Amino acid sequence: MSNQKKRNFQIDAFKHRVVVDPKYADKTWKILEHAIHEIYNHNASGLSFEELYRNAYNMVLHKFGEKLYNGLVATMTSHLKEISKSIEAAQGDSFLEELNRKWNDHNKALQMIRDILMYMDRTYIPSVHKTPVHELGLNLWRDNIIHSSKIQTRLQNTLLELVHRERTGEVIDRGLMRNIVKMLMDLGSSVYQEDFEKPFLEVSAEFYSGESQKFIECCDCGDYLKKAEKRLNEEIERVTHYLDSKSEVRINNVVEKEMIANHMLRLVHMENSGLVNMLLDDKFDDLGRMYNLFRRVPDGLSTIREVMTSHLRETGKQLVSDPERLKDPVEFVQCLLDEKDKYDSIISNAFNNDKTFQNALNSSFEYFINLNTRSPEFISLFVDDKLRKGLKGVSEEDVEIILDKVMMLFRYLQEKDVFEKYYKQHLAKRLLSGKTVSDDAERSLIVKLKTECGYQFTSKLEGMFTDMKTSQDTMQGFYASHPELGDGPTLVVQVLTTGSWPTQPGVPCNLPAEMSALCEKFRSYYLGTHTGRRLSWQTNMGTADIKATFGKGQKHELNVSTYQMCVLMLFNNADRLGYKEIEQATEIPTADLKRCLQSMACVKGKNVLRKEPMSKDIGEEDAFFVNDKFTSKFYKVKIGTVVAQKESEPEKQETRQRVEEDRKPQIEAAVVRIMKSRRVLDHNNIITEVTKQLQSRFLANPTEIKKRIESLIERDFLERDSVDRKLYRYLA
Repeated sequence: MSNQKKRNFQIDAFKHRVVVDPKYADKTWKILEHAIHEIYNHNASGLSFEELYRNAYNMVLHKFGEKLYNGLVATMTSHLKEISKSIEAAQGDSFLEELNRKWNDHNKALQMIRDILMYMDRTYIPSVHKTPVHELGLNLWRDNIIHSSKIQTRLQNTLLELVHRERTGEVIDRGLMRNIVKMLMDLGSSVYQEDFEKPFLEVSAEFYSGESQKFIECCDCGDYLKKAEKRLNEEIERVTHYLDSKSEVRINNVVEKEMIANHMLRLVHMENSGLVNMLLDDKFDDLGRMYNLFRRVPDGLSTIREVMTSHLRETGKQLVSDPERLKDPVEFVQCLLDEKDKYDSIISNAFNNDKTFQNALNSSFEYFINLNTRSPEFISLFVDDKLRKGLKGVSEEDVEIILDKVMMLFRYLQEKDVFEKYYKQHLAKRLLSGKTVSDDAERSLIVKLKTECGYQFTSKLEGMFTDMKTSQDTMQGFYASHPELGDGPTLVVQVLTTGSWPTQPGVPCNLPAEMSALCEKFRSYYLGTHTGRRLSWQTNMGTADIKATFGKGQKHELNVSTYQMCVLMLFNNADRLGYKEIEQATEIPTADLKRCLQSMACVKGKNVLRKEPMSKDIGEEDAFFVNDKFTSKFYKVKIGTVVAQKESEPEKQETRQRVEEDRKPQIEAAVVRIMKSRRVLDHNNIITEVTKQLQSRFLANPTEIKKRIESLIERDFLERDSVDRKLYRYLA
């Protein structure tokens, strides 16, 4: 077996030549042509598609593909010319219906023809790079129907007319519109764009240009925006119902340009209804609508922002410079908070919490709050009012909200050190008079200030609280070591660390003998338990409770200042005293004594003294008596001191002077810190760096910085460059 040779088999082609009937191609084409006619004439049910497919297959096989293709083009073209005539003949509304019907027929016919000629579609057409059957059918429909001279313009006008009718409130056949528009899209995006979209956008621009002009003449801003929004929504809806989705952006741009962008400034500044009126009247819906419409167009939001900012700055400027408002600091700050709340609400409800609007709001507030140099003082007075009495019965959450609002205003202040000065004075008075509503609220605000400005800002404030606690312990120790004092007058001393509390000019007055002896005992006790300390009495900051019996035996407990106590105790030994005698006996400073006498003799309901002659002011020749007829429905009577809530002009100058003095070492320290790290720096850069370093506390004045640099040069911390006088060098 193994010796047998392997044989290779080969199958040769069949040598017998098939002879084709010379008229084969014509005969076969006639059958296929007839079939195409029948398909177009809706008689396809009698056709054998299998046979027709085989015929077409054989024609291609026998190299008659070109004859088949050209015959198809000619037959379809002649049918489409007939169809074109029937569409042209349709009148009125039936024009689109006829077009739609014929289009559907053509698509069905095309599907059948493609099935019959599938072999040609797959083999012949790709090999000779001709158009496939389905695409060919669409192109022929486009050229013979859509671009027919009698149909093209008519179709365009009919479609645009229907859109116009729908815009003016008529109901149209949207299904028919959708079919026709889809037909244009099926014929290729260029057909849809050239034959419909371009003219549609042009006509729309014209329509909305005219309509916006009409609306703007007769509507107020709010109504106009509603109409613009409605039109925009209608166009979006129109696209979803029967236009190409790509048209949405284009038609929206047309409406936005014609109805919003072209009238932006006129709308914003419209008299009695523009943006400013919306802001004044809290029209959140209209403002939200304006924001949403204007954000669609270039520079829309910046236009709203600029108008809002200029209005806010103007109203803020009026608010902080209104003499009526300045009479009541608490009301002044409340107005600022109300204004801030109002705009916060507008930005969150109408302006989508837009950060750029929030920034504009912050910069506007910072601008006008700092126009009034008394803003730091007023904000501190507002806090003082709230923490004395304004927060009674308010929940912890609400207290936190109020304190957060105060902190927000505090952040806008450029002179934070001025606020600190006043805040320290007011806190001292609250703590010493025991008038603070809540220690927790006080501490909470200090924590917030500490977070905002750092430890240095609040270390002294925290020291004040420490002193109050230490003083309680000291008093317990004092009375424990002096049990014999239980029956006499009670003394409560607050020992204050000099550096922590606001410096007060300590002018001692002559205390009544019984009090003076008690104070001496306390002094010796305190200095005995603490070495190396000095005590100086701040009688101008103290208070006293004294029991008084008037003419008809009525008894009251009077809550008075230490100065008032000194004056009243004199009347235990005298019925009548002149102003000069009181001044000599007590040695109270003139201004304080006058205020103290005024509050006891001239305030109705608190007039425990009488004076001659009767007048509102205290004169040096006045005489004073105990008012035997004094009555009050309360057993405890608080006699306040007539004192301005705000500082007087000289006090204001003094505070300002103290602030300026406190700033000098801070500026010098900043200059030294910068020069130490930079070694050599020119004048302008030093000014910039110092201002930047100190801006969290105050806005440094360039002139003051220059003076501080001169002072540092004199004290050999810096020197000027010998060549360039604007350059400074650090001296180690």
